[in-house]
Parts: sequence; C-alpha cells; structure tokens
Amino acid sequence: MSSVVIQIDHLSKHYRLGVIGGKRLVDDVSRCWARLRGHDDPLSKVGGAVRSQWSENIASNATSTDRPAPNSEMLWALRDVCFEVNQGETLGIIGRNGAGKSTLLKILSRVTAPTSGEVRVKGRIASLLEVGTGFHPELTGRENIFLNGAILGMTKSEIRMKFDEIVAFSEVENFIDTPVKRYSSGMTVRLAFAVAAHLDPEILIVDEVLAVGDAAFQKKCLGKMGDVARGGRTVLFVSHNMAAVKTLCTKGVLLKDGAVWQIGDAAAVVGIYLQAGMVGEHECSWPDPASAPGNQSVRLLRACVRPPDSAPVITIDTGAIIQVDFHCAEPGLNLDCTIYLVNQEGILLFESGCDVSTSEDSKVGTYQLSSVLPPHFLNAGRYSLNVLFGQNQKFVLFKLDEVVAFEVENTATGRGHNMAVSPGIVRPLLNWQYRHFSDSRNGVNRPTTAIR
Repeated sequence: MSSVVIQIDHLSKHYRLGVIGGKRLVDDVSRCWARLRGHDDPLSKVGGAVRSQWSENIASNATSTDRPAPNSEMLWALRDVCFEVNQGETLGIIGRNGAGKSTLLKILSRVTAPTSGEVRVKGRIASLLEVGTGFHPELTGRENIFLNGAILGMTKSEIRMKFDEIVAFSEVENFIDTPVKRYSSGMTVRLAFAVAAHLDPEILIVDEVLAVGDAAFQKKCLGKMGDVARGGRTVLFVSHNMAAVKTLCTKGVLLKDGAVWQIGDAAAVVGIYLQAGMVGEHECSWPDPASAPGNQSVRLLRACVRPPDSAPVITIDTGAIIQVDFHCAEPGLNLDCTIYLVNQEGILLFESGCDVSTSEDSKVGTYQLSSVLPPHFLNAGRYSLNVLFGQNQKFVLFKLDEVVAFEVENTATGRGHNMAVSPGIVRPLLNWQYRHFSDSRNGVNRPTTAIR
C-alpha cells in the first residue's frame, strides 16, 4: 500500500481585505493595543474601519465551525480542506479562478502560513508557482541552477551531475551565463521547470505557470511530469487544461469557494467540473468600470457568446456571435484584444484578435469588438472563452480565463438525421465533388456535388 506523503487536516486560510500595514514599529504597536481593547484599527483602511471581530477570529485561530459573519470584511481563500496524497500519485487540482488552488499550493510550499489546520509533508518539495519562482534576477541561469539546488538540499556534486541535462531540457544553452532578468517569461519558465523536475524532489508542485510556454514545451513538460510520477515521486498539478489533467493525473480534487467540492478519480472529477457548468455563463458584464476586471490600462466591461438574432439557441447550424466590450484608460497603448476558444476538454481550438489602435495609438474610451463563428464549424459540446489584452503585439497587459461559456447543441442537418455527437473537435459541412469514370473509358460523367 502506498504511504501518505501529504496529509491536510482542516486547513483554512483567510485574508483581511483592504488593510494597509504599518511602516513603523509604533504603528504595529498601536494596532495591537487597539485590538486588545476591542477598538477599530487605527491605521488607514480602504473603505472604512477595521472590525474588531477580526482580532477575535485571529486570536482564536478560527476553525471551520467558527466563521465570520457574511458581512465581515474578510476573504476565506480556503475553508476546512481535508485530503491525503499518497506516494507516487499525480494529483490534479482544478476549479474556477479564485477557488483557492494557488493558495493551497503556496501553503504546501511554505510560501504562506495557514490561518488554521495542519499540513504534514514527508519529503523534499520543489515548487513552480509563478514565473521565476525562486530565481534571483541578478544571477545568471547557471548560478540560479546551483542556488535552487542548494535550496532543495542538493550538494554541488549532485547538481553538477544533473547540470547538462537541465540545460538541455530548458533549451537555453546560449543564454545560460546571462542574468535571468534579461530572460523572457517563456525562457524563465523553461529553466525553472527544468531545475524543479531534474533535481530529484520527492514532491513536485506545478501551478498554471506552464501556460506561458509554447505548445511544444508544454508537451515536453507534461511528458517529464509523467516520467517523474512513474519514477515513484508525487506530483501536484494545477491547470485549466482538462485534457492534460485527465491524461497526466490519477487523482483529482475539485475546489469551489475554497472548499473541497469533489475528490476521486481524475477523469470523474473533471467530468463533474464540466457538467456542473462551473466554467462560467454565456454572458458576463460589469457596468461599473471601476470594479471591472483589468488594471489601470484596460478593463473588461462585457463578454458574451450568443446565437444570431433569429435563433433561440446556438446550434451547429446557426453559428454564434462573439462580442467583447472593454475600456481603454491610457492613450498610445497600441492595444490589441485576442480571444481564445477552448473546448470542454481544455483543448485550445484557435485564437483570434483585433488591433484596435490607429497609427500605433489607441484612443481612450470604450470599444466593442464582435465577430461571427460560422455555421457548421464547431462540434456539439461546451466551450469557454478566454480574453487577453496586449500591447504592441508582444506584451500582455491583462488576461482573464473562462470569462464566458456556451453550449453548441446538436442538429440533424447534413448527417442523415443522426443526432449523435460526431467525433473530432470541429464539425465542418464540406462540399465534396466526385467524378465517375466508366469502365470503357469512353467518357467521363459530369462532376456531382455531395454535402456531408
């Protein structure tokens, strides 16, 4: 029987919203004294006074049965999470944005501490949570390999044995003696993953950071994680790519609002996630630009995928209309908007976008982009839409995954009234021509068109 290498008991984590920490010791002493007396926080806070209930919850090390009131200015990123991971298992952690996936991995990696609960880990952990995790930007790639190895407890001789293999896997041989601060995000991820996967950790933790790399490198990384798992080591993998989770992982955990919603076989958990419609709705809008997702440069106001005006629902025959509304707050951004269409297995079907700048100068104001998905293009099934805003066709300003989701219903047109879902990602209705040649070769019949 496999031994337990990670045991999580009643793990909870909360964040206090809007609190600005003191820059001086006297500020922290004043805050502590106010809490002891049950008074409001004397330091400034965005949106009002800090409630004394916070101090009570923190002092009591709140558990799952001692939750703040609904109007409390507190965010519970994790709520009473309990599960175990056995040695050699590959665990996929899935859920919508904000479900608590990254917070869980940060606690396991000892980046942050839990509010309550307990985590017991047996073995050495290597984590890849963000681009450049554990890398010093002023050091070269070579120096960072040795630095990360030392952090993991490896000796210099052990790192030297793996050095050539790490560099070859990362494909940054020509830049290995260049400071990491001059690497692109993709190059940084290549080297970071190569170090994390090759320095023999007992537990490998990988967040969605692999999405930064190109498709070939992602495939390479998934293969390496499979090799790590088959070697008896444990892998924790967070991804929105459901196909990768089903292929790579043996076990799945579905998080919703910081709590464990489902746990079990990876394929079954992914199916529950997709069937429950937890990847969004067909339309999302934010009327107030100040609260809309984005940053100081651009904010997403509305995104929707709808059937044409004469159709009640989206079907294979109707096609669909994609619309994205956003607000540009800075002039001269050379702004572009790109959408990514992903199917229910997490496979990217295509990307398409539009440059909204004129003479390399985007104007301040609200924009509305729209396009048409033609009929007989998508197969029946569920799809989600990711939206990305970029600058100069190379820098990412803001990206939001799973903004909206929509269903394409099946129809009988062009399939001999067969209502079963056809195999394949797309379902085109192509015009085929055929010619019949007589056996005597005395003539050729006229071309005939058939549609299937």
